[in-house]
Amino acid sequence: MTYDLILKGGHVVDPANQIDAVMDVAIKDRKIAAVLPNIPSTESSKTVSVFGYYVTPGLIDIHVHVYGGYDGWMFPDVHSFTNGVTTVVDTGGAGWKSFEEFRDTIITKSQTRVLVLLNIVGAGMLGAVEQDINEMDPVPCAETVQKYPESIVGVKTAHFGGAGWEAVDRAIRAAELSNTPVMIDFWPRPTRSYSDLILKRMRPNDIHTHVYAQHIPTLDSDGKVEDYMLEARERGILFDLGHGAGSFWWRVAVPAIQQGFLPDTISTDLHKRSALIPNANMLTTMSKCLNMGMSLEDVLLRSTAKPAQAIHRLELGNLGIDAEADIAVLDLQRGNFGFVDSGHARLQGNQKLQCMMTIRSGQIVWDPNGLSWPDWKTAGEYTVINH
Repeated sequence: MTYDLILKGGHVVDPANQIDAVMDVAIKDRKIAAVLPNIPSTESSKTVSVFGYYVTPGLIDIHVHVYGGYDGWMFPDVHSFTNGVTTVVDTGGAGWKSFEEFRDTIITKSQTRVLVLLNIVGAGMLGAVEQDINEMDPVPCAETVQKYPESIVGVKTAHFGGAGWEAVDRAIRAAELSNTPVMIDFWPRPTRSYSDLILKRMRPNDIHTHVYAQHIPTLDSDGKVEDYMLEARERGILFDLGHGAGSFWWRVAVPAIQQGFLPDTISTDLHKRSALIPNANMLTTMSKCLNMGMSLEDVLLRSTAKPAQAIHRLELGNLGIDAEADIAVLDLQRGNFGFVDSGHARLQGNQKLQCMMTIRSGQIVWDPNGLSWPDWKTAGEYTVINH
């Protein structure tokens, strides 16, 4: 057979390759082999009808917590594949002192592709130690980033409560030394303002996460997007959604998005607390964006190609020929739905995304409705059917 698997009749949305049409997608040897109209089923050993669904590159969530130490961490596969996510980025769980344990216990044992933004704090995300500026050494941090480029995509700083810029400046220095981006989780102080962060300290292509948090002055007192937000975007600063348990608020996000200030990337900041209320998984977060007025095309762009660009992994987030076959099959449901923000306020919506199938490296890893399996009446004598 020419192909191992054909997904037939779905609406392919691949922003990186400017595809938005009904197409078939063929996979061979774990790679994308063809994206064309009407590929004959006879050319594949298996064909799955995905008619009526959207077929997209596997989603990329660039802000999750999947490494221990931080008590909210969750092993990735269970919550990633059920949401069409094939790549996650752990943001700061490990520092240079703990990365190898992270690699051995989580990264190598997960089917999900796990990438890392390495904490500038050498010990990682362990509470009180995150306030110790002596733990923030740019040199070993950068050396670890450079030693493991297959896994580590940049640097992270978060949770520093001091009056100074030590955490930000040292994280940026580590990113400069390793030629990678930095993601910054920032809480303004009288001695260090948010506008100074995004206009004077951060570099083009660095990422600020939690852009719609209540503590971030995205809007002025009249509810307008601040001029410095627009100026920073012109400078090339990237703004990540980073939902989390406390960092996404309708009263910030809705006015900003209605004024055209969309997130550059959509991410979840998913951990044990944000996974319950406010249900900050990837598809729910994307659905929230849809119901605030973003188009499906914009939502998918910011969940596939844009995060791949942000972490400098352009081989991901697309369905180009010879790309690794990471695919999400999504259903856009219409109806009456409610969504909750970090303050537990509700937004009424009429659209909701649901994952019908996830393919990771050419293998079907999530198929809750059995799209790829035979009907039991025609399956014959069976024990466990495999593909």
